[in-house]
Amino acid sequence: MICLLAVAGLSSCKGYETVPADEFEALIAAGKVQVLDVRTPEEFNAGHIPGALNADVRSDSFAGKVQVLDVRTPEEFNAGHIPGALNADVRSDSFAEKAVATLGEASLPVAVYCRSGKRSAEAAKALEKLGYEVYNLNGGILEWAKGGKPIQDLYDDEVDIFSTPSGKEVYLHALAHGTLYIEFDGITIYVDPVTRSGGRQFAYENMPKADYVLLTHEHGDHFDRNALSAMTGGQLITNARCAEMLGYGTVMANGDELQLRDDIKIEAVPAYNCSPGHENFHPKGRDNGFILTLDGLRVYIAGDTEDIPELADIKNIDVAFLPCNQPYTMTTDQLVKAVNIFKPKVVFPYHFSNTDVTVLQAQLPDTDVRIRKYQ
Repeated sequence: MICLLAVAGLSSCKGYETVPADEFEALIAAGKVQVLDVRTPEEFNAGHIPGALNADVRSDSFAGKVQVLDVRTPEEFNAGHIPGALNADVRSDSFAEKAVATLGEASLPVAVYCRSGKRSAEAAKALEKLGYEVYNLNGGILEWAKGGKPIQDLYDDEVDIFSTPSGKEVYLHALAHGTLYIEFDGITIYVDPVTRSGGRQFAYENMPKADYVLLTHEHGDHFDRNALSAMTGGQLITNARCAEMLGYGTVMANGDELQLRDDIKIEAVPAYNCSPGHENFHPKGRDNGFILTLDGLRVYIAGDTEDIPELADIKNIDVAFLPCNQPYTMTTDQLVKAVNIFKPKVVFPYHFSNTDVTVLQAQLPDTDVRIRKYQ
């Protein structure tokens, strides 16, 4: 009996076939399939296809019911993959041998994926010939990423993948609090790297080599000499105060623009406190937020700021990182106000410490709010 996954984006592959909704319905009506709903139990209980079984794809136990195989290159896998996935490059000469060694006997179904679905379709056919029951992820990891579904990298950090207008990928790696790094078209950009945060330590000498490092300001949760010393190379871009403290760095003031490459531009924008009594935490004019335009994809990293009037000048943002921990940055209400001013498509609350940012998803129902480990 064929087993179909009743969730958008996954297709059955016992003999490999992708079916539209009407054919899916016809197969169910004919009694030729077993339907598996891979949403949460709560979603399943709220409404599901009659006769469907349930196994939450995001649960820890799902891996015991389905094996997930990433058939991209090891380099692609290390940059970002579905948690729990195994790896075997379908374009390698030894794919069949490695797949069998990795997956073991054909006792569990295998869910395969690649970047956009082409290579995994090849892998699905090969695995089916080896006796495996196979599911292919339509649209690959790029389609998976569009919904903000979980992805992790080689270091088990959370990753979000976005596509530029021309189809290039931008990988956003969540490290902690105000620290992240971006991979785009062979370039790695770190933002406010620190060696310790939230009980975690980061060994930058073992991480991707920095091409550029952005520092928003000099506070200890953003400015770390040890982290900078551990990095090999990389052009430092920062404000005047950090450059003065370090004795080096390319200085950007609010309003400055810097073209790093034909398809990479950085804009420095204001970041400061405006609530009465909080102005000295981040004085106006000293610190920077940054807007990165990566082949047309616009990413706003706000730094430590509030819902300042200058947000009205920020336009066409695809992804925004907004801080949320009063008294130093914004309350959740201020963050909601900020989003409604410049209307980014995707928002990552960050720098939030003990603030409960989960409430933002209900307060911003028309915005894709993604919660990552930026405590």
